[in-house]
Amino acid sequence: MEPIQKELAKELVMVVEKDGEKAIDRADSASSVESTEYPDGGLRAWLIVCGSMCCTFSTFGFVNAWGVFQSYYETDILKDTPASNIAWIGSIQYSLVFGCGLVTGRLLDLGHFRVPFTIGSVLVIVSTFLVAHCKEYWQFLLCQGFAIGLGAGICFGPTLGVVGHWWLKRRGLALGLTAVGASIGGTVYPITARQLIGRIGFPWTMRVMAFINIAALGVSTLTLSPRLLPKDLPGGLFNIRAFRSASFTIWCFVGFICFLGIYTVLTFIDVSAIRVGVSPDFSFYLLSIANASSGIGRILTGLMCDRVGAINVIAPMSLAAAIMTFAWPYARSQGSLIAVAILYGFASSSFVSAFNMPVYAMGEMGDVGRRLGTVMVFTAVGALCGPPISGAINTATGNFEAVSYYAGSAILVAVALMLITKRLVLRSFWGKF
Repeated sequence: MEPIQKELAKELVMVVEKDGEKAIDRADSASSVESTEYPDGGLRAWLIVCGSMCCTFSTFGFVNAWGVFQSYYETDILKDTPASNIAWIGSIQYSLVFGCGLVTGRLLDLGHFRVPFTIGSVLVIVSTFLVAHCKEYWQFLLCQGFAIGLGAGICFGPTLGVVGHWWLKRRGLALGLTAVGASIGGTVYPITARQLIGRIGFPWTMRVMAFINIAALGVSTLTLSPRLLPKDLPGGLFNIRAFRSASFTIWCFVGFICFLGIYTVLTFIDVSAIRVGVSPDFSFYLLSIANASSGIGRILTGLMCDRVGAINVIAPMSLAAAIMTFAWPYARSQGSLIAVAILYGFASSSFVSAFNMPVYAMGEMGDVGRRLGTVMVFTAVGALCGPPISGAINTATGNFEAVSYYAGSAILVAVALMLITKRLVLRSFWGKF
């Protein structure tokens, strides 16, 4: 009897253990399902959008205002410095805004957001105060190029991933509104510079901008928070295995090539207007006009991406941006330059605001920070090289026609690669993607 009792006891324990394992599996499964259910609305999710808009306002929007600094430095503080050298300050800003995404995106995946974001915010604010005291080219390069660019990149990089944690069905709208923050910043900062430099001087103008950054980044710090549990997926910081996907690899090159040309008009439209006789008192506003127009484009892009697919919106809008880039040097009156600024701002906004959307569909959300960061590294290189190349072409030729041929052609090549990416994913040029 005793051996039989022992055998029955063993079987009973095995049944209990199996049932326990099934219960745990069911609990894990339920937890997994719950973690992938996106709010797609509600007060907390909309606060995330508000915080992300404030972040892009004071980081990407501040960097988008570079054109007004390019013009002011060329004609005032750094008038003895070549335009292509000055353009490096803005290019370094652009590149670091994107380039930091690889590290900060990976940190987001691992559950580290608050501390890096706070460090980046402090760096942006302190560096803006320091720019007020700059007088030499190397000082502007260090404070405005490297320091502000680095701080803005630390903040901007993980913000897009955080938005993706809270939105799915209306992710395009949420990211579109996030991008609107950059448009508002790109509109407000140039107007602030134009109105205040003549009244209170450049140093105090930069201090006012620093206080604006304190307010905006303060809201972001209070409202932004990741939602999904951290995941340490294999592959390390730079996941080489991601490039086994041809569509992901080509999309990385889309970012690189497009950013070689897409910021050229925004960087030089102010300078080109002054050269054809437009008053410097007005030329400052062309950048604000372009950024204001891009705000409308970003909202519409977000809405349309949710309906018809990101590439179906980005490709034709980028094609329009390329056409406007070719047309830009031939606008030689105030009215025609306003038209170029409006149309170019609207068309170019689509790619700048939504180039990250296809990346969400190229893997799981636990790895989204690293994938976005990888794409941003490629865009960073393009953003770093694009404006200085344009400046060098302008210096060599003495006009902006050749500059427009270079920048417009780069955008056209990027459009072709966008369509190839879509073909690889859908096996067709038709369909939602």
